[in-house]
Amino acid sequence: MADGKTKSGAQLAPNKTLDAALEAIVNSAAQPLSSLSVLAVKAGKTVYHKQFGAKWIDVANPANNKPADAATMYRIASISKLVTTLGVMKLVEMGKLNLDEDVSKYLGYTLRNPHFADTPITLRQMLSHTSSLRDDGGYYWEASLKLGLRDVLLPGGVGYGKGAMWARNAKPGVYFQYANLPWGVIGSVMESVTGERFDRLMRRLVLDPMALPGGFHPADLSDADLANVATLYRKRTEVNGKEVWNSSGPWIPQVDDHSKQRPAPRALPDYKIGTNGTLFGPQGNCRLSAAGLAEIMLMLMNDGVHRGKVILKPATVAEMLREQWRHNGKGEKVAGGSNGDPNGEADFGSARRLMNAWGLGNQHFLDITGAGNGDRLVRAGGYRAYGHLGDAWGLKSAMVFNPFSRDGMIYLIGGHGVDPETTPGEYSGMYRHEEKILDALYTLAVNPAQ
Repeated sequence: MADGKTKSGAQLAPNKTLDAALEAIVNSAAQPLSSLSVLAVKAGKTVYHKQFGAKWIDVANPANNKPADAATMYRIASISKLVTTLGVMKLVEMGKLNLDEDVSKYLGYTLRNPHFADTPITLRQMLSHTSSLRDDGGYYWEASLKLGLRDVLLPGGVGYGKGAMWARNAKPGVYFQYANLPWGVIGSVMESVTGERFDRLMRRLVLDPMALPGGFHPADLSDADLANVATLYRKRTEVNGKEVWNSSGPWIPQVDDHSKQRPAPRALPDYKIGTNGTLFGPQGNCRLSAAGLAEIMLMLMNDGVHRGKVILKPATVAEMLREQWRHNGKGEKVAGGSNGDPNGEADFGSARRLMNAWGLGNQHFLDITGAGNGDRLVRAGGYRAYGHLGDAWGLKSAMVFNPFSRDGMIYLIGGHGVDPETTPGEYSGMYRHEEKILDALYTLAVNPAQ
């Protein structure tokens, strides 16, 4: 367990009760975690910051394990979408992008859902998951395939297939369905208007101005920063195509195990900027620490100001956080566990209804509750927030904050020893251990009983 400090190095007040609660969650026999990094903000100040477990595990010799610490960065999965949105909004401020412009103008070809060919697609729609783009046809294409997104998105393209990436049930702008593919298009748009590769553009626009270690591609990290990137783990294998979990077995690396060699730089000799924004993962590839996410959270709480420096204008932050979509609650339950909702799919995987409102690149948590359903963040309720969740390769993550009370919570889980689907939440669509982490942070650090 690592001791918490603020970014300036000041020691935080000890909180042994919260330490013990979180350590018990990480070392749970029922749901062990490989590592956990957490941070809590109260009234605009960091009040708790701790790490548990190991960022790298030597199965053969546990004495060589490397403990997670305050500098440990994780592949934050879909919280990357919120980070990418900061770059988009910066380009809007600079006059290079317009949220309501037909993105065809930026891409250099006409992008339309062929089932609703008269309706333009905009950045606002993609940032709020109402663009009618879906993940059914995939959302990542490696450079070696030599595909541009136009080859995938336009009928007749060599990667178009059956056109599964386009929704048939509603035109762009009216129906919510969470998807990753729009973020590849967003990355392409950002590259097209700047002439810069997405990962390096994000460093120039957001990460460097905020002095944040990390980025969207580990090969570009310094040796020191790369050493701080946590390996993500699961205690699972595949046998005859079926997922098999073994909680008593070894931790199995999933991504970011750089213990033997550095990741190779991307070989992109023929890549044309702006043609395939999926390459650097605008939807999920960012590596940041809990402390780095806290800097972003505090910047948004402070109307775009970070340590005295303006990152975004107050009006830009307000527009980013403004509600763009809300579930109308009128849908009927249909076979297969999905909601037949008139204005959007609130489910997240299987039948977990977790999404009830959305801004630009951020979820709005409305404090709606239900066993295995809802977006409630703490057991007692009463805490509404903005932010994002993440889920990929064993990692589970959350960054949630209330800019009015100026409170916030962050957790980054490095891996699971048991299939989390076996432990659904008691009062939300999160998993039970996620509920426990957030509730412990809230009740013991953010809003402790007086």
